[in-house]
Amino acid sequence: MLKNRKKDNPEEPLSENIAQNETEQVQEQAESTENPQAEAEDTAPSAEEKVEQGPSEEQKLRADLAEANDKYLRLYAEFDNYKRRTTKERIDLLQTAGREVLQSLLPVLDDFERAMKSMETAADTASVKEGISLVHSKFKNILTQKGLKEMESIGTAFDADLHEAITNIPAPSDDLKGKVIDEVEKGYFLNDKVIRFAKVVVGS
Repeated sequence: MLKNRKKDNPEEPLSENIAQNETEQVQEQAESTENPQAEAEDTAPSAEEKVEQGPSEEQKLRADLAEANDKYLRLYAEFDNYKRRTTKERIDLLQTAGREVLQSLLPVLDDFERAMKSMETAADTASVKEGISLVHSKFKNILTQKGLKEMESIGTAFDADLHEAITNIPAPSDDLKGKVIDEVEKGYFLNDKVIRFAKVVVGS
């Protein structure tokens, strides 16, 4: 009779297995909720891993610091060399600033020396005057080539930026009042910049 009942209900062992599996799953879930700290400890990095990561970050910072220090030393050395070079160039420039001008004036000096020698034995003063005039023209041409320019002052209005008034005299006519009547010493420009003021007499 019992055997017949078992044969009649073959699904009973299957239902018992399903119930047992569900019970085991519920127990596992309960255990996992009871030990969240254990799971966190499993997922958190260990102390040894932290120690292993520390030196690599420190080494990177040390490498960056060494590279920055090396760049600083190189820039400092380059700047120091630049200062020395520019200082030397400035000294050389000051020492040889007038070299080109002086070299161009040497032929004029030679002409003056020849003129002085010829004056000692010359009987004709006209030829001496002509020689001196030629030397003077040559001298002025050289200075003009170097950027020197005479200042035209006579007949112009007095300008304190260009002229230095030596004295005032009554103007010969009304149109010369406040203007330069005479020039005691010429003024000069060098490349359009005043290098010597003209000393003038102004009409009043």
